[in-house]
Amino acid sequence: MRAVVQRVSQAQVVVEGEVAGQIGLGLLVLLGVGQGDTPDDAAYLARKIAGLRVFADAEGKMNLALAEVGGEVLVVSQFTLYGDTRKGNRPSFVGAAPAAEGKRLYERFCDLLAAQGLHVETGVFQAHMEVHLINDGPVTLWLDSSERLQPRRA
Repeated sequence: MRAVVQRVSQAQVVVEGEVAGQIGLGLLVLLGVGQGDTPDDAAYLARKIAGLRVFADAEGKMNLALAEVGGEVLVVSQFTLYGDTRKGNRPSFVGAAPAAEGKRLYERFCDLLAAQGLHVETGVFQAHMEVHLINDGPVTLWLDSSERLQPRRA
């Protein structure tokens, strides 16, 4: 799974002229599900994102996580994170998970964030969406569950 995470002062997603989800201070997560991703990938990214210390503490250092600042999360499905542009100019999306699997893992990811006590808003899976945000910082991070460190063996 891949995620582009942006620290925002506010964000919203609009579908067919209606606000589908919106947040104040928090993180906007553009989430892509790839071929072969599993619930373990969703759990890893949910833990990692919930624990990211990207909010300022009293000294102005990025040292606080979402829950510590009362932040919210807006999760938007983004299969184009698996767009492959190495050949030609038209992206290939063969690396993205099939829609049914992508939706299942997207929803699992959202549920795992909520289970950590976070307020989670979402877009609409497979819809054409307008995403509006005010990026705070700007702070933008790229996470890929396939690049996580594996536990050391004893």
